[in-house]
Amino acid sequence: MNICLLVKDFAVGKKFSKDGLPTKSGAEFHAENHARQLIALGNRVTIMAKKRYYFTAARENLNGIDLVRLHAPFRWLEIIIRLLTTHRDIDAFYIIGIPSFAVWAILFARFFGKPVTLALTGKAEIFDGRSSWRHKIFAKCNRYVATTKEIAQGFYERGGIDPSKITVLAHGIDTDRYPQSSEELRRQLKLDNGLEPSTKILLFCARVVLNKGIDTVMKFWATIHQKYPSARLFVVGGGKTELLAQLNELSKELDGSIVVTGEVDAPQRFYQMADVYVFPSRHEGLPTSLIEAMSSGLPSVVSDIGGCEDLIFDGVTGFRVPVEDADAYAIEIMKLFDDDDTRINLGTNAAYYVRRKCDYKQVIPRLAAIIEEG
Repeated sequence: MNICLLVKDFAVGKKFSKDGLPTKSGAEFHAENHARQLIALGNRVTIMAKKRYYFTAARENLNGIDLVRLHAPFRWLEIIIRLLTTHRDIDAFYIIGIPSFAVWAILFARFFGKPVTLALTGKAEIFDGRSSWRHKIFAKCNRYVATTKEIAQGFYERGGIDPSKITVLAHGIDTDRYPQSSEELRRQLKLDNGLEPSTKILLFCARVVLNKGIDTVMKFWATIHQKYPSARLFVVGGGKTELLAQLNELSKELDGSIVVTGEVDAPQRFYQMADVYVFPSRHEGLPTSLIEAMSSGLPSVVSDIGGCEDLIFDGVTGFRVPVEDADAYAIEIMKLFDDDDTRINLGTNAAYYVRRKCDYKQVIPRLAAIIEEG
């Protein structure tokens, strides 16, 4: 099967913005990962995205992925021309998000009877299928993939999509890259990092920005530090420079108990060393870092929001607490610090759940079947 994958942007420009934020979006990560996984199943994949910078190639081969960048202001015309010439052998279309130029691919596909699948990874992209002409076209796809139950509900209620066309399916991860840790490995990694093996470690691994709830973490950490003065909070990820500075200042006030690493390419060793994962985001799709933490055998304390509710079940894989409720976070985290048996059991449950529901081995064959069948 020859698949055309359409996504708004694709890995161009600088890695970090002037504010210190990573620039690559979740949709770009999912597009690249899904393309590679679909190719591994024997498919061919072309990614079409916007050409934003003059220095990027209009077309290139990216380790087996045919990458096409469409030129403004005539992306609509270029996509039609390519589908009639250089890419006339496309069998099916897979759209991630709602890039405006994708409507022309949908119209092309409908005219030539080719299947179109549209996937949303965040509720902010849920469209009103009865409003603008573009949204009406987005509502004409053959199949829809929602990464969360909340998005699926949005497809139905706001998009006006027939529920029989909607599939709830995680975007997935390669769980082999995030193996379940063990108590023995945790102790050894703590020793390797100059910590006592009994040190309790809380991990935050996400962009250091307000919408990920880093301010909530700073509020509750003082409470936890008071009860567990030897505990450490690891903050792993790039983000706003001023927030990273605030974390470092707070660490000085709290006996150096916060370790700020900045952006890392391989967070696996932090997942494997930590005891509890915290994810206090204010809004989410299906959070990849939470899936990675669960795959590594970490119990999690998370915001009670869409996306998190698909992964964290109270007392089974972790705990959900009200958004921005710093006291509730402190209570649940300290419960897990106090009770090793519960912590280990919840972490084991989390790793098992992710391998059944979010592993590429489970997700990608289902996704490929949806794309092909339409």
